[in-house]
Amino acid sequence: MKNLKMSLAAMLLLAVSFTNAQEKEKMNHGHGNMKMDHGNMKMDKMKDAKAEVVLNDYFIMKDALVGDDTKTAAQAGTKLMASLKAFDMTKYSKEDQKELVDIIEDATENAEHISESPIAHQREHFKQLSIDITDMVAITGTKHTLYQQFCPMYDKGSAWLSTSNEVRNPYLGKKMPSCGKVQKEIKN
Repeated sequence: MKNLKMSLAAMLLLAVSFTNAQEKEKMNHGHGNMKMDHGNMKMDKMKDAKAEVVLNDYFIMKDALVGDDTKTAAQAGTKLMASLKAFDMTKYSKEDQKELVDIIEDATENAEHISESPIAHQREHFKQLSIDITDMVAITGTKHTLYQQFCPMYDKGSAWLSTSNEVRNPYLGKKMPSCGKVQKEIKN
């Protein structure tokens, strides 16, 4: 069974490497002509895949906090640390890479606290994590429409991201699940 898992992992790595090589080849052929813009748009969708994994883990955590579920939020924190670590910045500009390094370092630290803390402390770190993830999305973009929502009652005002325009508050949870409003819509 262990050999099967190792073989599957090796095949997956090979497939990812092959896909990356194909994308680099496409970019090199598009270099220097008008088709490059279209090729880069395709590339943007490819590089966003890891950002989408980060976002998915963030939304699992948000939903857990809405439901006052400390255990699931902690598990999502552990998953988020792994997806942040796996995030590939190499396709971004040097300037964006520099910003992403700081964002990912901070987000990883917040995710770590969330993975090992009681719910009140999880929510404190979720506030900063939400800023980190919002900053990341500003650089990476997303294939989804997101809604930045805001609760004026938690810690002098706190924002978070959601895939729905329906307010489900992760800071006040079951006590006040609909406290807040949509501040802005984020479209790619």
